[in-house]
Amino acid sequence: MSKNTQQPKTNLHRRDFLKTAGAATLGALAAGAPRPAGAAPAGPEATADSVIVLWMAGGMAHTETFDPKRYTPFRKGLPANDLLCSFPSIETAVDGVKLTRGLEKTAAVLDRGTLLRTHVLGDLGFILHSRHQYHWHTGYEPPLTVAAPHLGAWIAQALGPRDEAMPAFIDIGQRYEGNGEAEEIKAFQTAGFLGSEFGPFRVPDPKQAVKVVRPPAGMTVDRFKRRYEAYRKVLESSPVARSGSAYQKESLLRSAESAYRLMNSPASKAFDLSLEPEDTYKAYNTSKFGLGCLLARRLVEKGARFIEVTTEYGPFKQWDTHENGHTRLTDMKRQIDAPIAQLVLDLEERGLLDRTMIVLASEFSRDCMVEGKPEKQVRNQVNVPNVINEMKFYGMHRHFTSASSVLLFGGGIKKGAVYGKTAEERPCTTIENPVTITDLHATILHALGISPKHNSIIEDRPFYATKDGKGKPVLGLLG
Repeated sequence: MSKNTQQPKTNLHRRDFLKTAGAATLGALAAGAPRPAGAAPAGPEATADSVIVLWMAGGMAHTETFDPKRYTPFRKGLPANDLLCSFPSIETAVDGVKLTRGLEKTAAVLDRGTLLRTHVLGDLGFILHSRHQYHWHTGYEPPLTVAAPHLGAWIAQALGPRDEAMPAFIDIGQRYEGNGEAEEIKAFQTAGFLGSEFGPFRVPDPKQAVKVVRPPAGMTVDRFKRRYEAYRKVLESSPVARSGSAYQKESLLRSAESAYRLMNSPASKAFDLSLEPEDTYKAYNTSKFGLGCLLARRLVEKGARFIEVTTEYGPFKQWDTHENGHTRLTDMKRQIDAPIAQLVLDLEERGLLDRTMIVLASEFSRDCMVEGKPEKQVRNQVNVPNVINEMKFYGMHRHFTSASSVLLFGGGIKKGAVYGKTAEERPCTTIENPVTITDLHATILHALGISPKHNSIIEDRPFYATKDGKGKPVLGLLG
């Protein structure tokens, strides 16, 4: 690496981010009610009713998945700088557009969507997954003086549920237990100052989803009702509840009421994957993520507004390929390929794809040599030798923020299109039509008929659904 590698001006470590994020969350509870800032500019006529985010947690390498470059097979003595792609490319349903081997089923449905190849991520200094995931999901760079709402919370607040019994915002697949960065993940999986009623209804394991909408084992419905009523009284009278604002307390109560209403509704059957035909279940059953896609389809059918399905973030797991990049991506592709394609086909067959936007994204990409961006490199976190002699070094192991792939289907997205272009040689950076997080969020909101200037007043100032209200929809992604 160059001796002129730039160091970040602010080296915010994980524990520092955790402290500031936790403080912001506590601040939200005591901040009082967010107030509408007056009518935001009218949004367009909506082309989507629902959104499903497929979150590739950990950093999905663009050149190894949806933006293939020159393939170099493994051999001892391979110069690391020669390695741009460790998978051969494959044909797709769109003439002239290729993906990498292992994504054959997704390639077959690519004509239903748009491949965005130039999603550019933020410059946040020393790269931490938690900070970049917070930035992507909220649209704001941490730390903040307030708890920023998740994109799904803004959508839930602006549009409400499609079915009163179904939570508007549902998060599938992320567990906290046993995760070394659980608190950091919790920091962005909230509605922030908007209040608990707009936060995610969590389903940590789709196999166990039905248990989330049933009383605990051995507890009758009547007994659970008494527990629920007692819980309401605790919320209304406890010192913790009294210390928060009336708005936040009422929001928490409404959140509990919504969960109880779901439990007693026929809509709860959507969470029971055992009701799915065996052949369909098998098509999705590649992993927990695959079953999460099946659950997402069932929930959209029953009126869910915003769903996120994650491959699940955990340090050095899944897409967090600090070593064994090629081997790990071979398995990750096996987990995601069939479920993505099946989700698209199932929604299409049911007449739901045109009004359901699917967004597959990750917090950043990866490269074998560059950490950060070519012009804004940061301190290396991964040891990659200049010459590769072991399979564990074959692949993309460093964090790369200068280009990333996003796959979009449905909800007004163009069909059979590619947007943006990246360089064919290292550094494989964006060279045409960059798309920021702010503008990608604005595009999603635009499709739902929500203005990027949608906001609430908190701390006596407007806080917008896109950063500072400046998001601009990327109309080139929309049909």
